[in-house]
Formats: sequence, structure tokens, C-alpha cells
Amino acid sequence: MKKDLPKIDEHNFPIIFKHLTYFIKDEVLKTGINKVVLGLSGGIDSAAACYLASAALGKDNVAALLMPYKSSAKSSLGDAMKAVKALGISYYIIDITKQIDDYFQAEKDGARVNDIKVRMGNKMSRERMSILYDYSYKLKSLVLGTSNKSELLLGYGTIYGDMASALNPIGDIYKTQIYQLAALLGIPNSIMTKPPSADLWLGQSDESELGFTYEAADSIMYLLIDKMYKPEVVVSLGYNAGIVNAVYSRIKKSQYKRRMPLIAKVSERTINIDFRYLRDWS
Repeated sequence: MKKDLPKIDEHNFPIIFKHLTYFIKDEVLKTGINKVVLGLSGGIDSAAACYLASAALGKDNVAALLMPYKSSAKSSLGDAMKAVKALGISYYIIDITKQIDDYFQAEKDGARVNDIKVRMGNKMSRERMSILYDYSYKLKSLVLGTSNKSELLLGYGTIYGDMASALNPIGDIYKTQIYQLAALLGIPNSIMTKPPSADLWLGQSDESELGFTYEAADSIMYLLIDKMYKPEVVVSLGYNAGIVNAVYSRIKKSQYKRRMPLIAKVSERTINIDFRYLRDWS
């Protein structure tokens, strides 16, 4: 018998909202900083993180960077602006077209189209994060993460790109739960109803690339990760074996993206092995 992923509804929302906003406020303020900066794409994940940060720190302490590429959907910028105006936060629009095109111009003719498409998507993601960290210094802010639990587990993100951040309030919330949370946060309907897309190239779709829906994947990952069921047990509950195996394979293959860089041990105390003082040690 299939088991449902827990829902975020009006009954448990106040507890989750209080926990997430306290997390943001506590983790930011303990560094001696009181501001965050984040990339606002016009999608539901960055909008949810932005709404939570504004509630936690106040609108004057949140800044959004809108970083379109020439092929980005016009609606993405428009939806990002809806969130900015609704919250009253400061924002900066930085077009990344020139630096991306200049970088790839020399090899577009000789490279395979699919390779270039994926590489350009990764480059855009890292370019945006590079700009975010520059603005982090400029604005004396921490970079707020916007990757949800589904993306992190499936490896559907760019290492040192959109997966990077100083803190992430939504990284333990599955994509389908983000929709539930967003509805309760009052995020604009146009953001809520658009198909999931990283918007890295024209017509790009998360679920088409993955080969399954987030709804199907999230229920499976909840059992694999949260409940620690083996894949064969999940299949025995009535889930599609092909999707279960595809999800499980993605989780395993993308483990390297979720780890700190590995360091070969040669000394008595090695960073992240023996030398593991509290993160907040000062």
C-alpha cells in the first residue's frame, strides 16, 4: 500500500513557518551580519526562500538579484518582479548574456549541440552564483540558498552553482511540499502555476529532463530517505519499479554534489575528518 508524503497545511504551517524563520534569523545574526542576498528567478523555490527571509529579517535586510540570460523566458523576470514588489525588498537586475556568450563563442561551431547546451546551463548557474557572492561582499550579506530537497537528492542542480549558499531554509522540503508552503505564504499565483523549469534554455523543463514528475519522485524519495526503505520494498508498495530505480540511481550518483571536497589524510588532524569543531566556533 502506497504511503503519502506528509503535507504542509494550515494546521502545521505555523510551526514550520516559525521554525524556518527562526532558522534564518538565528543563523544570519550569529555571524555578525543581519542581511541576506539571493537569486530570484521567478520560480517557486526562490520565491518561497525570499518570502521566508523577508518575514525573518524584515524587507530592508533582504536583497534579490534578477539575472536573466537572453533566452530566459520573459515571464521569469516578470514573476520575479511580482515577488519583489509584493515584499518591498531591494533588487538588482544583472543581465549575464555577454559573459556567457563571450565565453562560449570560440567553440560553439565545433562542439556538439547537447554538450554546449548543458555546459552553458552549468556556466549560467555558476556565473549567477559568482555574482551573488560578489554582492554578498558588496552588501555585507549572506547568500541564501534556494534549492529544495528534491533537487538536492536527485542532483538536479549545478555544484558550486545554484547548489551553493551560506544557508538554505528550504533544503529539507520536497518540491511538492514547496507548493503547499508557497500557497500558505501567499506567493503570486503565476509563480505557483508555472511548470517547474530551471529556465537554462528555451523550453527547458525539469520533469522532461528527469523523466518523471516531482510528485512521483517525492513520494518515492520520502520512503527511500526519510523512512529508509530499500528500493525493492518501495516497489512492493505499488510504486513503478522503473521510476524507483531511476530515482535511487540518481540519488547515489549525485552524492558527490552533497559533500564537502574530499581531502587526503596525511597529518594528525585533517579538516572535515578529525578537525571538526562546531561550525559556530569562534
